[in-house]
Amino acid sequence: MKAAKGHVFKYGDNVDTDVIIPARYLNSSDPAELATHCMEDIDKEFINKVKKGDIIVATKNFGCGSSREHAPIAIKAAGVSCVIAETFARIFYRNAINIGLPIVECPEAAVAIEAGDEVEVDFDSGVITDVTKGTTYQGQAFPEFMQKIIAAEGLVNYINQK
Repeated sequence: MKAAKGHVFKYGDNVDTDVIIPARYLNSSDPAELATHCMEDIDKEFINKVKKGDIIVATKNFGCGSSREHAPIAIKAAGVSCVIAETFARIFYRNAINIGLPIVECPEAAVAIEAGDEVEVDFDSGVITDVTKGTTYQGQAFPEFMQKIIAAEGLVNYINQK
């Protein structure tokens, strides 16, 4: 997977793992089940509107809170192809890479891109294009080893392929 393209769901600062996947659903580790509850405590309509390839954009500290791996799993299983934010909580960042969910830090894009915009992300270069507005932003490109983990759909698959 070298790129992502989709419509944007936009959120603000400090979107924590409890609103990404509420604790009451943590008794399941099934990605498809987790996906049905993704973002429901912050956006009741998210799961009804999200389409495969769509992108989440948020501002500061996305994925803060507990270290649950369920949060990036739920996002990925819901069909989201990428998360763009000003900053990510470090444990969420690591968990996202480990399960093969592409995430890109880019403060300018995170602020300027709006809900509903169509956005493309090139993972090789880190370039984010807001197709709707005709603007581009330079996000943080993934190092080659991280791209390989994401392409393998996660760290475990990557290691098993070796």
